[in-house]
Amino acid sequence: MNEDNLSPAEQIMFHGLQMIPHSGELGIEPVHAARGMAICKLPYQEHLVGDPETGVLHGGVVTTLIDTVCGFAGISAPEVPSRIATLDLRIDYLRPAKPGRDLFARAEVYKLTRQIAFLKAEAYEDDPHDLVASATATFMFTGKRPAAESS
Repeated sequence: MNEDNLSPAEQIMFHGLQMIPHSGELGIEPVHAARGMAICKLPYQEHLVGDPETGVLHGGVVTTLIDTVCGFAGISAPEVPSRIATLDLRIDYLRPAKPGRDLFARAEVYKLTRQIAFLKAEAYEDDPHDLVASATATFMFTGKRPAAESS
């Protein structure tokens, strides 16, 4: 992602990924963002494998990718971005990620209140209709928010 000509949501994600050491250690990359939506990529790396016999990514890595992309979608949803914390993250693992394939995650806010963002997320390789995992999440805003936003 080229830092020039980034939307505000993309700037949040681009700079946020640089500030989160764990995401950097995993190699999570920004792909696209818009207000209340984000897509990230996790390049396949052998040291992230959970089962050396199959080459399948560790479930905790998939969880981190989904939590991260949900966070960026949530941060960018309100008119004034605010810090955010995960309240709840529920993931249905539908199938193992394919060995040797990069993993993508897309998250979108479907309901926004003054204090809470409700999100849906999906993880996949190339085809967003062939899911590795599906998730719902709830994030709480921890910074000051304008009182004019919906409750």
